[in-house]
Amino acid sequence: MSILVDQKTRVLIQGITGHEGARACREMLLYGTRVLAGVTPGKGGRKIEGVSVYDSIREAMLRHPGINTSLIAVPAPAVRDAAAEAIANDIPLVNILTEHVTVRDSAWILAAARSRGVRIVGPSSVGIISPGKAKVGSIGSSAVEKKIFSPGPVGIISKSGGMTSEIGILLTRAGIGQSTAVGIGGDQIIGSDFADLLMLFERDRATKAVVLFGEVGGSYEEEAARLVLQRKFTKPVVAIIAGYFTKDLPPATILGHAGAIVSRGRGGYYSKVSALKKAGVHVVNTLEDVPQILKAILRL
Repeated sequence: MSILVDQKTRVLIQGITGHEGARACREMLLYGTRVLAGVTPGKGGRKIEGVSVYDSIREAMLRHPGINTSLIAVPAPAVRDAAAEAIANDIPLVNILTEHVTVRDSAWILAAARSRGVRIVGPSSVGIISPGKAKVGSIGSSAVEKKIFSPGPVGIISKSGGMTSEIGILLTRAGIGQSTAVGIGGDQIIGSDFADLLMLFERDRATKAVVLFGEVGGSYEEEAARLVLQRKFTKPVVAIIAGYFTKDLPPATILGHAGAIVSRGRGGYYSKVSALKKAGVHVVNTLEDVPQILKAILRL
């Protein structure tokens, strides 16, 4: 089993005629994902990698009623309108690849999605992959995905796109497959955070453990720790938090990702590590420690 995407995933790409949209389309098709349609207003009638392009989601869904996932790969100023259109058409899962979406637009999108029961992953999400089943977004690379990700019992949730693949590589090399890997993005406001996805993995019988890759800034890691501490998530969790070097930086320092802001009391390296350890999470110092801990936990 898996979460979010599988063999039943049917994708619409918003912004399919752009560079990122076309690349994601090509890679998803090569992986075996069913990409049914693309949307770029004013460019209907074209084909990208054999996929028909429409002017609106409504038109695409009339022609392809099986669409259940949208990948948004439009420029940042257009993301709010693109997401609004996907939400208005009740597409259950919307994965936002685009970076540099404003906090205001992200907040609006998330509120609108919640009102309609639509799940958002992103913005700044590298994508989602359930190895051997389907992928959405640009996660991995069409040429080497089988070397990066492999089917198995471990879920991955990561703020960093690059580290999503890095963890996949380390696990696969160690003979530990993955159920689903999700790049959630590192913005201040994201649609699906660690806690949200842990609850999905909790219900997934095939997932036996989860790896979290977090970083300084925000409180998503602490919220995940609270979930584990309250026993709402009962499976083993291994976590690595990037940013040890930030421990001596002044408050309100902005680092890397848009959400990586060190603030008083919460969001710092030590506050995250402390909360996770208190909850019983296996916090490791290096990526190489992750497969070793998992092998011991899963008795592999």
